[in-house]
Amino acid sequence: MKAAATREVGRTGVEVTQLGFGAGALKLPRPAYSDDDATAALETTWAGGVRYYDTAPFYGRGISEQRLGRFLGGHCSGGHGDQSFVLSTKVGRLIRPARAVQRPAARTGIGDLATWEVHYDYTRDGVLRSIEDSIQRLGISAIDLVLVHDLDTVHLAPQARMDAHTDDLLRSGWAALQDLKAQGVIRGVGFGINEIGLVSHWLDRFDPDLFLVAGPYTLMEQGGLAELDRCAERGAGVVIGQPLASGILATGPAEGATYYYREAAAEEQERARRLQEVCASFGVPLPAAAVQFPLGHPAVAAVIPGVKNAGEARSCLEAFGHDIPADLWAALKDAGLLAADAPTPG
Repeated sequence: MKAAATREVGRTGVEVTQLGFGAGALKLPRPAYSDDDATAALETTWAGGVRYYDTAPFYGRGISEQRLGRFLGGHCSGGHGDQSFVLSTKVGRLIRPARAVQRPAARTGIGDLATWEVHYDYTRDGVLRSIEDSIQRLGISAIDLVLVHDLDTVHLAPQARMDAHTDDLLRSGWAALQDLKAQGVIRGVGFGINEIGLVSHWLDRFDPDLFLVAGPYTLMEQGGLAELDRCAERGAGVVIGQPLASGILATGPAEGATYYYREAAAEEQERARRLQEVCASFGVPLPAAAVQFPLGHPAVAAVIPGVKNAGEARSCLEAFGHDIPADLWAALKDAGLLAADAPTPG
């Protein structure tokens, strides 16, 4: 596969490169993680043909948007509607400095955890404020795709709290997004989720244009296959975040390997070992199979792994460009490592 190849996101008319850039990796604070490292990662992916970039206010409490915007601003042609890249961000959280420390003696740069607070807000006013804030942090006049971020019980437990925020979205927040889309200010709206079961829930309640699914459909697990099938039936696009499962599909089984931000359990290490073994028998690196596999599904428009530096960016581009024989997917199914009905790349 080539990073510059594009697909339409659902029925939005928005074409994204099949390999995108998940800018959650740019959230790490200064000085431990430098702006130079962030820029090098972005420059490397751009040179490799990547033109789809996804971020959120929550990533580093503004740092990711700030870094990404500084880079992409240098690639804008200057005219409204510029299509040299596609940009998505999210709504649902407002990032503000705590009032108690708004004084010169306590000044901090954007993203400082001790100062900058997260406020959940899915109302019309909150959605509009969030988009305005994002445009200011990014320094770019237009955003293509906007996603409702983390409206789930993982982040908003207990259920009553999630229900209250859902009501806010139903009453006014979603209408605000639809108004912006109708005006041509944004081009598509959807949800960024971690719980795969919410796909059908939101499909039926809101009829979104797309979902960014972070996690539950990867080479390691295909439990969300039925939900992705529903997206294909409804014409909703899907972007897969974390195609490398936050680590283990990049490193393979190894001491300290991570699986969704925790240390991988023994059975997860074993599954990764078996996947790696079958891939190796075809001369295919495990990361190459992992980053390409989700694109076999007809609803999936792009995968957006997160990379922190130029080295990781080069590795990702190499994995995405690696030729994979069709027989590998068949062998993985024969070994019980892929769902028998999971669609695979061409």
